[in-house]
Amino acid sequence: MNPAFSVILLTTASGAGYGMLAWLGVLNALRLLPSSPWFGVPAIFVALALSTIGLLASTLHLGHPERAWRSISQWRTSWLSREGVMALLTYLPALGFAAAWWFTGAGSGAAAVLGLLAAACSLATICCQAMIYATLKPIRQWSNRLVPPNFLLLALFTGAACLAGALALDDAAAARLVAAIAVVSAVAAGAVKLAYWRQIDAAPPVATIESATGLGALGRVRMLESPHTEENFLLREMGYAIARKHATRLRAIALAVGFIAPVVLLVLGIVLPPANRFLLPLAALAAVLGIYVERWLFFAEATHTVTLYYGRRDERPA
Repeated sequence: MNPAFSVILLTTASGAGYGMLAWLGVLNALRLLPSSPWFGVPAIFVALALSTIGLLASTLHLGHPERAWRSISQWRTSWLSREGVMALLTYLPALGFAAAWWFTGAGSGAAAVLGLLAAACSLATICCQAMIYATLKPIRQWSNRLVPPNFLLLALFTGAACLAGALALDDAAAARLVAAIAVVSAVAAGAVKLAYWRQIDAAPPVATIESATGLGALGRVRMLESPHTEENFLLREMGYAIARKHATRLRAIALAVGFIAPVVLLVLGIVLPPANRFLLPLAALAAVLGIYVERWLFFAEATHTVTLYYGRRDERPA
């Protein structure tokens, strides 16, 4: 699939934003965050800003961005519409959470309830986003049971890393706690990502040219003539191919920058408190950059069965 910048930014920025908002809601309810409104309210707005940047970026991929509002009208049947509805609904408890933190204090019942509601809505939005891809059966790399947990864990990991980076400038003790949460989330997300890559590498194609034509008994089938004389929309959007050597190299970069480097920086920030003011923000930056590469690969490695009509095969060339 075509790894469009707008969709990659959507899944990266909104994941970090919703993950950060979810941790803010849960950890505040547990009284594990600083109570100062000068920390809580800006942190909530940073999380909302990240998620909003992602949502606005997604409209850039539309032919008519001015009609984006129509995407929420099919919420009964479309996961894309459900994501839009949940994204809009999340603003209500999130803004209420910020207002309650400012006016009634972080420890108030209103702040705790609204924070947990914002966390639930954030995680529901990520689940809807993941299901957009997990329900597309013609793309075997997306129609995979590990896609939803992968989306959730990546959001929780990047969100925790961003929150730890913000806390490093305010409360060292809370920053170390959230950094430890980010390390656990990173290990879990990395393990699921590795399992996902193993599965898509080993899984057979959904269909082949031989099975589509019914001529498999005769041997390997090839096209005599393409249905089009030049590249069309389907090939531009769904026929993107990435060489095996490039995919392998980018996977290594995603693991090194997006998982290993942040974990090392987070652990150093935990054991070296005086240095966490720059180690934890650097870990958050590395996590977001690495996951951006991972999200690019998520789209670039996807193969759609429609390309069989153009003689493409569901395999990465050597």
